[in-house]
Amino acid sequence: MNNLARRRKPFALSILALVIGLLVAGSAWAGEPRQAGAESSTEDLGAVDALVLGVIEGVTEYLPVSSTGHLIVAEKLLGLGETEAAKEALDSYTVIIQVGAILAVLVLSRRRVLDVIEGALGRNPDGRRLLFNILIAFAPAVVLGLAFGDTIDKHLLEPTPVAIAWIVGGFAILAVIGKLRAGRTSGVALEALTTRSALIIGAVQCLALWPGVSRSLVTIVAGVVLVGLSLSAAVEFSFLLGLLTLTGATALVALKDGSEVIDQYGVGTPLIGIIAALISAVVAVRGFVAYLNRKDLTWFGWYRLAIGVAVLIAVATTNW
Repeated sequence: MNNLARRRKPFALSILALVIGLLVAGSAWAGEPRQAGAESSTEDLGAVDALVLGVIEGVTEYLPVSSTGHLIVAEKLLGLGETEAAKEALDSYTVIIQVGAILAVLVLSRRRVLDVIEGALGRNPDGRRLLFNILIAFAPAVVLGLAFGDTIDKHLLEPTPVAIAWIVGGFAILAVIGKLRAGRTSGVALEALTTRSALIIGAVQCLALWPGVSRSLVTIVAGVVLVGLSLSAAVEFSFLLGLLTLTGATALVALKDGSEVIDQYGVGTPLIGIIAALISAVVAVRGFVAYLNRKDLTWFGWYRLAIGVAVLIAVATTNW
């Protein structure tokens, strides 16, 4: 930890370098981009592609940068999902590999998760209260997700909406950075979270249905700025809420499209993505928490602005 604290390079820039490096490496390994209209097959997602997407999912899932946005851009750069059938299978695949990110939180937050489980069994009053608040915060996204999920899939899973969300989110971070800094040393603990506050965080989480917004970003900001949690409490609640949100989304897609994903890619390719997401998520979450102990989210704001502008330029100058 001391060695980590001595590093001068901002954590956000390290993430940027890792993501860009993975995309470049993946593009090089993939060879020539696949042509639109090519026949969909298991070759549409090779082992290297699966590894790249898995690492990007794990690294970005719990950081305030949007995993969905990064995956959408990565798919474009890697030439994946060019046909409608391939895109549908790929979208399901990128949801299913969230299992790795789910397992990461179970590993890193196992004590708090055990409290919640004991609460569900009636053995831990604090755990029961936390479980109730997580369910309350989860409900709004379920309602809106079921109501508008198809519309989102048809119109917003594209680079331009993602880039706009990145830029807006970047400005939002920079606008509230003072309050986020104050939240590091003040604010209420997670045990003091009220039902009303949980509902507010859950309502704000609905903004993350727009790809590129980042569920982690809006729930952390809502926790600190709107309901007065300490930064550490807001981050922990964001992780736990994400655990339920990701589990629900993954289970729904697995039940609906799991057999099609296996038919398309087999078992090995999704497994590569899940393992890559698990390992990279553990590393990223640990680094993120350590980073927040000594820095704020400023670099994430600038990162979002930079990548958002870069994607808009790519859209304007290419066939994206």
